[in-house]
Amino acid sequence: MSHTLDASFLRTQITGILVAAGSAPAEADQVAANLVLANLSGHDSHGVGMLPRYVDAIAEGGLTPNASVKINLDIGTMMALDGQRGFGQIVGVQAIELGIARAKQHGSCIFTLSSAHHLGRIGHFAEMATAQGLVALHFVNVLSRPVVAPWGGGDGRFGTNPCCIGVPLAGAEPFLLDFATSRVAQGKMRVAHNKGEQVPDGYLIDEHGAPTNDPGVVVVPQSNGLFGALMTFGEHKGYGMAIACELLGGALTGGGTWHRPADTARSVFNGMLTVLIDPAKLGTQTSFEQEAREFVAWLRQSPPGAGFDAVQIAGEPERRARIERERDGIWLDDATWGEIVAAGAKVGVTVSA
Repeated sequence: MSHTLDASFLRTQITGILVAAGSAPAEADQVAANLVLANLSGHDSHGVGMLPRYVDAIAEGGLTPNASVKINLDIGTMMALDGQRGFGQIVGVQAIELGIARAKQHGSCIFTLSSAHHLGRIGHFAEMATAQGLVALHFVNVLSRPVVAPWGGGDGRFGTNPCCIGVPLAGAEPFLLDFATSRVAQGKMRVAHNKGEQVPDGYLIDEHGAPTNDPGVVVVPQSNGLFGALMTFGEHKGYGMAIACELLGGALTGGGTWHRPADTARSVFNGMLTVLIDPAKLGTQTSFEQEAREFVAWLRQSPPGAGFDAVQIAGEPERRARIERERDGIWLDDATWGEIVAAGAKVGVTVSA
């Protein structure tokens, strides 16, 4: 079974649950809009399916509603920020807004954000920066149950540790690269498991370290109480990028790295290192715009390869999905919708499609 739901309906339902869980209406609206935008963008792994985990994290005390970012250091071009375990969709936006203002003033800004609850789709922050004409680089670690195996290892030792790079393109939509350093996002395995689907070879190992196609090995405990693990993309290269994100997003920010046994906590904490650059202040704006435009045009001149209609650049699939899903609705499998209904019941809200 499944449900195809209008985006506005989903925003209203999610907002109501978050208010009942303790968020102020404005915070609930912003978080709900961000989650639904992830679904609209085709990233269901970071969409409304995360809500049940947020409700549980609030009940545990790991996620603090209505928290704001705290500035621990500000020297203009560099800031150290503390998310104070607030909603990542809130403190992450506050952090990027502070960073954008500094970069517009000084030409660049480097900031760290520690102790944010799940930041959601990192591309959202890059979109905010590129909309202001800024280049954005983000390196993020994940403090939650370790679900990704090191290259050559047989169990999970760290998180999906995303990396994101946004580059504004004059007269066009931005280049927006946003990816987990695991072969696939953990949330996509939750979605696949809820749909009852198998995944391709090379994505997963089971609780014994053997290859498997069953996404359930990283979603629910297996017969021995252990979990399997995701693999990194690109073998040792993706593994290296994942470790860089752990060191930069976790160690450098002060938010911490993962080096302890897994637990059953539902909270997800992110640390993020962000670098923002204003090409207008760098002195290369004109040549930057021309070279970027000509390079993208050069890419698009490539004849389509087998199985493809045209060459794309990062960010285009998400923008196309938004148009289609705003028009046609957002599809949710029955298990995911059932989890959302159950999350509402936990805080006294009745949800019905």
